[in-house]
Amino acid sequence: REAVRRTGMTAVEWRAGAKSAGDESDRRRRQHIWFTSLSGLFVVAGFVIHIWLAGGFTEAIRLLAGHDGEAVPLPEMAAYALAIGFGIRFVIVKAWYAALGLRPDMNLLMTVAIAGAIVIGEWFEAATVAFLFSLSLTLESWSVGRARRAIAALVDLSPPMVRLLRADGSEADVPVAEVNPGDRFIVPAGERIGLDGRVAAGESAVNQAPVTGESVPVEKAEGAEVYAGTINGDGTLTVEATKAAGDTMLARIIRMVEEAHARRAPSEQWVERFARVYTPAVMALALLVFLAPPLALGGAWDDWFYRALVLLVIACPCALVISTPVSIVASLASSARAGVLVKGGAYIELPARLKAIAMDKTGTITRAEPVVAEVIPLGNHTEAELVARAAALEARSTHPLARAILEYADQRGITPAPAGDVRVLKGKGLAGTFDGERFWLGSHRYVVERGQDTPETARQAEALEAGGKTVIAVGNPRHVCGLIAVADTVRPEAREIMQQLHATGIGHVVMLTGDNRVTANAIARDLGIDEVHAELLPDDKVKKIEELVARYGTVAMVGDGVNDAPALARANLGIAMGAIGSDAAIETADIALMTDDISKLPWLVRHSKRTLAIIRQNIVFSLGVKAVFMGLTFAGFATLWGAIAADIGASLLVIANALRLLRLRESPENS
Repeated sequence: REAVRRTGMTAVEWRAGAKSAGDESDRRRRQHIWFTSLSGLFVVAGFVIHIWLAGGFTEAIRLLAGHDGEAVPLPEMAAYALAIGFGIRFVIVKAWYAALGLRPDMNLLMTVAIAGAIVIGEWFEAATVAFLFSLSLTLESWSVGRARRAIAALVDLSPPMVRLLRADGSEADVPVAEVNPGDRFIVPAGERIGLDGRVAAGESAVNQAPVTGESVPVEKAEGAEVYAGTINGDGTLTVEATKAAGDTMLARIIRMVEEAHARRAPSEQWVERFARVYTPAVMALALLVFLAPPLALGGAWDDWFYRALVLLVIACPCALVISTPVSIVASLASSARAGVLVKGGAYIELPARLKAIAMDKTGTITRAEPVVAEVIPLGNHTEAELVARAAALEARSTHPLARAILEYADQRGITPAPAGDVRVLKGKGLAGTFDGERFWLGSHRYVVERGQDTPETARQAEALEAGGKTVIAVGNPRHVCGLIAVADTVRPEAREIMQQLHATGIGHVVMLTGDNRVTANAIARDLGIDEVHAELLPDDKVKKIEELVARYGTVAMVGDGVNDAPALARANLGIAMGAIGSDAAIETADIALMTDDISKLPWLVRHSKRTLAIIRQNIVFSLGVKAVFMGLTFAGFATLWGAIAADIGASLLVIANALRLLRLRESPENS
């Protein structure tokens, strides 16, 4: 506690039920916003009072030169004093501990400069500096707390209770934390699975997209593994728990998100590193200017004290401090107008430094909406007959593949009456009566199981699967009528976007997916993706991201599902598909594409490079102005009026340059 106290913070013992650190940090961020807003309000109020007391705006411009030796009117001074008080509320504490620890930083320099301006009666300068610095701190605080929200979204995926099946056959709802490995629990149709386990009884299709990212539900029968947080389909399952609540796949995802955020601490701001040298140097220089001439040369104390304070005011890096936040805010606003939500200044700069981009397949490169890609009638059957029979059997099903077939039939004006006596063949398909005849629908594996496979059917099915398509066979007791191929559709603009990414300087584009290897390779070949890794679980994706970071340095991950959240957090830059992405992915990511338009990826890289260029321009200009006026101060030509005018003028020019980022530039040529 004592060690923490010496840093200016307070350590409090954790107690169950007490306010969380997240609640406290949210409260502190709200205070930052309120205090900064009040500081700005009182700066404006003081200036308005000055205009009123001066008798007009033209006369009020004398504010830049102070009051020409006159005392600042009390109402004006009170407004500026309040602006200073609110502006340095969070700065002065840090400055105090920096001084105590003999570690001068930007906070201490700002505090000394503000105090110096007050001493020589420049209340407007002091108030403006306090407000602008407070504004920069507030802007930096906006991106804090994302890890906590991401983890909360992940926790919500897992149901808190499961229906435990006791040894005597009775059932009871119990918390997941009370279930031990080996216990059995019931998962009704449509419910989320509470724990990792193995199916002990029942058959159903399970939607594993929240955890593994697979584009279509996976059929589960006795002995199959299931994961916590996945969604059971239309059958009831009895599951034997294989892991405790704290060791499930979902729990590991949560831990990986926490660890990834911990490893990727915020990078130290360049201005802060600069301040480590700049602040003590300026303060020592000001002290030297104050003491050396009177002691060594017999100069006037009041004259050199004035020059020392002028030096401090000149040195106060107002334009430098505001240059980056204003540029970042303008860049963030421009991004938001383009449908790209960037969660903080640190993440608007990163795209310009990217060496590689890893992308999830389902929902990112593809639309995550299965559609009928091909219909192959066999024998004497026609496409219309085949689609009508499949649509009749699937008429009342909610399976994604069924919806694809029904939409295809509707587009072609095929609206058969639902088949009668439809039975679900668990893990295999459907069977029912249509136009007085029995038909069945299922996978190619089911065709083999029925003993109705032929060389032609096998050849066609294998060719479709090699192309990354899911094969659905339709037949009757006599033969196979035909095959329907369903596939997740690739975004039509994807190939061009891959080319644009390479053109912007991204050297390597990688696909990371939980889907099968055949499908992933087929899509990657078509789009010109450099590297493919398929059939990955969430922790596999994290390992691949770590390998890419080790190999290339700065790497981005683009994804949309809960299974992508750990990889999004581990990458140097996480980018989520905002409209269709899961809450966990969006909260974990640093950037969200709110329109799900991946053409914004190359735009983002170009926009980031433009932002960095303007920030560099502002920094060079700000430091250049300081250097010129410091030289004039030593020569005896600089006045406080000139110092203030230069500082405010530099700030206005820096802001004007930064606001150029508000102009949207869509084309590569203009960016």
